[in-house]
Amino acid sequence: MDARSPNLEQPSAARGWRPQRCDRIALVLQGGGALGAYQAGVYQALHEARIEPDWVCGVSIGAINSAIIAGNPPERRLERLHRDRITSRKIWHYTPDGDIFRKARNFISSFMTTTLGQPGFFAPHPTSPWLSPAGARTATSYYDTAPLRASLLELVDFDRINDKKIRFAVGAVNVLSGNFIYFDNAHDEIVPEHVMASGALPPALPMVKVGTDHFWDGGIVSNTPLQHLLDQEDNLNSLVFQVDLFSARGDLPKNLDEVLERSKDIQYSSKTRLNTKQVQELESLRLAVGRLLRKLPASLHHDPDYKLLQPLAEYKRHLTIAHLINRRLASSTNSKDFEFSRTTVRQLWEAGLEDVRRTVSHRARLKHRNSSTGCGCSISPPEQGDRIVTENDYPA
Repeated sequence: MDARSPNLEQPSAARGWRPQRCDRIALVLQGGGALGAYQAGVYQALHEARIEPDWVCGVSIGAINSAIIAGNPPERRLERLHRDRITSRKIWHYTPDGDIFRKARNFISSFMTTTLGQPGFFAPHPTSPWLSPAGARTATSYYDTAPLRASLLELVDFDRINDKKIRFAVGAVNVLSGNFIYFDNAHDEIVPEHVMASGALPPALPMVKVGTDHFWDGGIVSNTPLQHLLDQEDNLNSLVFQVDLFSARGDLPKNLDEVLERSKDIQYSSKTRLNTKQVQELESLRLAVGRLLRKLPASLHHDPDYKLLQPLAEYKRHLTIAHLINRRLASSTNSKDFEFSRTTVRQLWEAGLEDVRRTVSHRARLKHRNSSTGCGCSISPPEQGDRIVTENDYPA
């Protein structure tokens, strides 16, 4: 590697705490609507532990949270995440104990969101799309996202994002071509429309025009933006906090509501396990290619195939993927991703906060471990007590 972070484990004013030989801390945020409160709790716990990301990448609600994090200095991020724009509607002044009462409250909350929209996020069109003429602004979605644009302008300093204080990227899909694209401040000037495009889930929310193209929510193609970070060829050792809002594993449904909820979990859950397995295999192949090239005689060093393979052998990075998964609340329903009641948002926030607090209290989990491959990965299966376990492989 050409350059390395200082071999220290003490926090600095600029970068915060990080493991030895770790060049980058990334926060990768999945889409999931109201479930995004879990991500806010995750960030709060990282902030308390002085672990600040150098890179944030998100899809849908993850894009909105990423914009708030990247678009504010560390000392203002929590205040902006706490800003009560989207969760300002109170459902009940008091909810009796018991899942049946909580589910009733959640049903009323999601019904109000469906009929009235969500303050600071989206509002219903005055005319139904089914009654609108083809091509009309109200003909392709049920809601208007002008309130979201106003929220972004209030909560996010886009000049700061474009000053590239930290790396920022959000994923969206081109409506015409179906191609997935990342809007990245490394090469794009980020504006509110980029974030709105990443969260424009049809048919509820309208497609967003960026330049000459129209975009929908990136979660249609891939709900987890981890691949964008994996595609970077920058030779930086990285600790990646992958925050998923839908769990791939769950219980057998017992009624139709649970069927709908479970199918949504499977549809939007992360493919992190597949991605990290592929990365581990690729890194192992790179090591094997390097060993093979070193065995070849000098007479073959000018061979075109040798020159083609040599950069692959020299390219080395070590990744640790710390995978956090939001677990299903006992009172959740299939409408959990658009159930924005204050009580549920607070529960989700506290769950993310507690999960990471429990983890970062044991810093040894984030320290270097030797490995024969270039990628370390930990997944936290449901049967484990902790929701995150980490294994780290930063080279000396």
